[in-house]
Amino acid sequence: MQALTQRAKPVDRRPMNWIEKIYLWNIFKGMLITFKHIFKKKVTIQYPEQKRPFSPVFRGLHILNRDEEGRERCTACGLCAVACPAEAITMEAAERLPNEENLYREEKYAARYEINMLRCIFCGLCEEACPKDAIYLSETFAPANYSRKSFIYSKNDLLIPDPKTQPEEFNIAKGLIEKKKISK
Repeated sequence: MQALTQRAKPVDRRPMNWIEKIYLWNIFKGMLITFKHIFKKKVTIQYPEQKRPFSPVFRGLHILNRDEEGRERCTACGLCAVACPAEAITMEAAERLPNEENLYREEKYAARYEINMLRCIFCGLCEEACPKDAIYLSETFAPANYSRKSFIYSKNDLLIPDPKTQPEEFNIAKGLIEKKKISK
């Protein structure tokens, strides 16, 4: 029988000699490995001061996008909910009223839009399925919390700030400028 990989090693069944019985050789080999690592570059990142660069394909928290005029892009077509393999997205559609043209782009909008982040697998299929570019996955980590209810994000949690009324918050959410440090 031929081995497919070089990982398999035959087990040595011979009796141990006196050096092997007192494990000095194994301790010496372990200390040698430790000594080699002393001079290698450290991989630890001092988190609050230093930020780790993200991979270009990193997918973080979901964001519901707005257009240039500040109107919601989501038309409640349901393609993101259908594409989600974890069934984490729930939405309900509603009709736009005559005086709400400045709030929604189309006649239909998402009256209720929720994502259960405990079910989400961050696959990005919702982002790919959306024909209006209404949802995208940002470079923000999902925060830790103690209650399960806080991981169900509603439309208000996901919607990006209005670029006309809140330009600074909009640029921070888009990642164009960095959040100011709060000094205490």
